[in-house]
Amino acid sequence: MQFSSVYIDAIGYELAPNVLTSEDIENRLAPLYQALHFQKGQLEMITGIRERRYWEPGFHMYEGAGRAARKALQSSAFPPEQVDMLIYAGVCRDQLEPATACAVAHSIGVGPHALVHDISNACLGVLNGMIQVASAIELGHIRAGLVVSCESSRQIMDISIQRMIDSRDMAVFRNTVATLTGGSGAVAVLLTHADVSARGHRLVGGVVRNAVQHHRLCCWGPDTGISATLPMVMETDAAGVLQHGVVLGAETFRNFRAEMPWTADKPDKIICHQVGATHQKTILDALGIAVEKDFVTYPYLGNMGTVSLPLTAAIADERGFLKKDDCVGFFGIGSGLNCMLLGMEW
Repeated sequence: MQFSSVYIDAIGYELAPNVLTSEDIENRLAPLYQALHFQKGQLEMITGIRERRYWEPGFHMYEGAGRAARKALQSSAFPPEQVDMLIYAGVCRDQLEPATACAVAHSIGVGPHALVHDISNACLGVLNGMIQVASAIELGHIRAGLVVSCESSRQIMDISIQRMIDSRDMAVFRNTVATLTGGSGAVAVLLTHADVSARGHRLVGGVVRNAVQHHRLCCWGPDTGISATLPMVMETDAAGVLQHGVVLGAETFRNFRAEMPWTADKPDKIICHQVGATHQKTILDALGIAVEKDFVTYPYLGNMGTVSLPLTAAIADERGFLKKDDCVGFFGIGSGLNCMLLGMEW
């Protein structure tokens, strides 16, 4: 897919206020560590994550997404009433219905003409939302759209830690440890038609590939509350996700290079979904991308699901890592398995 008139006008984000270190988690896991004869420091060594963040108890996802949206709109001076589409794309939502997007739209003052709805696709949600908005802009259906998300790792992490302590079982630890990488945060991406604002970063295009035969490798449920009597459990075959994800990522990258109107040495920079140290090294090696082209936030923010990639891009931009006219690749992969690569001219 390619676009000719779509710009990323602004990215706003909100960091959760409370810091949780890997040492804090290991202190809570002391009974498990004793039973399995683990040494302290294993969690950071395995994941490369020193700390992650979480919201206060009772915090609503629409609140974080609304804060990020207001920041995006303020930085671009774009009026909220001129937003034609608002998509909430987080894994975490406030209720089954109505769409969390409705509460976000109300909180920021989106007009009554706007298309307002949720989408969900594991960690790829925001990138999927960006493509949906970009396609509507390209078709002339809308002039501007917001994709927002807020993720919270607190509840599932507390449940997982207690499950590990109760079982004191290596298999449970192996299937649950990926949950301990989770972080919390919020993000908003404002996309506009070139006629509305061409001061941002041009969205050139992208490619998608799937390997849906591996949809059971990472599962979190029941996230719908049906049936509410079932336990909230997240289990991940981390080795399987990495193995098959790398194969899918390499295939997607080959197709991305063929699709993008760029020279063979591009992209200049890449922003990946933030999982951890092993994932970063393995995927970059498989794609033949130098580590210097990548920017990471996982050591101090963890894996924030749908929020991680766009928030990392915003921080990379703030710190001058992404420079004007850079060809930038957004590399997203999510449970399912689904993979998407988007190309921007920064």
